[in-house]
Amino acid sequence: MISKFQVSSLFCGCGGSDLGIMGGFKYLGKTYKKLPFEVTFAVDISKKAVNTYNSNFKTHAICEDVKNIRPESIPETDLLIGGFPCQSFSTVNPTKDPDDERANLFKHMANVLREKQPKIFVAENVKGMLYLKKGEIYKNIETEFAKTGYKVSHKLINSADYGVPQKRERVFMVGVRKDIENDFVFPEQTHYKETQSGKKQWNTLGSVIDSLVPEDPKYYFSERAVQGMKNAKKNMKRGLWQKMDEPCLTVTAHLAKVSLNSRDPVLLVDPNKELYRRFTPREAARIQSFPDKFKFVGSEADAYRQVGESIAPVVMWHLASSIDNFLKENT
Repeated sequence: MISKFQVSSLFCGCGGSDLGIMGGFKYLGKTYKKLPFEVTFAVDISKKAVNTYNSNFKTHAICEDVKNIRPESIPETDLLIGGFPCQSFSTVNPTKDPDDERANLFKHMANVLREKQPKIFVAENVKGMLYLKKGEIYKNIETEFAKTGYKVSHKLINSADYGVPQKRERVFMVGVRKDIENDFVFPEQTHYKETQSGKKQWNTLGSVIDSLVPEDPKYYFSERAVQGMKNAKKNMKRGLWQKMDEPCLTVTAHLAKVSLNSRDPVLLVDPNKELYRRFTPREAARIQSFPDKFKFVGSEADAYRQVGESIAPVVMWHLASSIDNFLKENT
């Protein structure tokens, strides 16, 4: 029997990726079995995210800037994972500088690869990384990772295609150490937008929203906010209320400050009364595929941020399952 593969997790956040890597949770009535991975090292710069992480996992993350982590201090590892910060690559805010300091945090992940030489790595980011500067941003990152001794491939994954009730598109890069002969194959899609024989359809927002009417009225938008939306310019994205029979639009880190004039998804409770509301933190977590047993530490604003910045656990579980099979067949 193969012992557990050792995992090091950079930019671990509250633990969405790590929950997916290890498995052993239930979501929407399905059991995502435990996988033979053990996280032996995890780090994130956010104290609040680390507090949540440490309330959910046996191995505790450390709160530190990845730039301050000496690669040689990280344990030997089979798999390195990291969703390095993505704000600089966002297409939503074109004023962001794609060459700022945060955009270069992937280089610290490359330093760890160079030093520890794990068998395989997974890096995640927003899809804007593929298109900014006509693709040069992505090419530079892939080249940097390849220089450390890896064959790198990528796939733009829509979370809805793997059973998450959210149209969340993210780039996943997988690197296989060059001495391993075979190439990694991304997991096959499990859910589909259209009805197909023998295929599962996308899970819908309605599957994770117990009731349109919130238990606490604080989640409603005020009449002033509704009027502001109605008076907004015609070309503004506004009132993006979600259909319950479709997956949700992407949940973001700033849902605590969501506006009816923003691009963030909201719920329309009563069209006649013009009642809109934002998601509760638990609803946002469900949309991101966190099981209800996962505990978020801190304020509601903290929970929204942690959910929005995380990797969807169910998506990472499917990736991890393919990595598990790949490692068993090739090492």
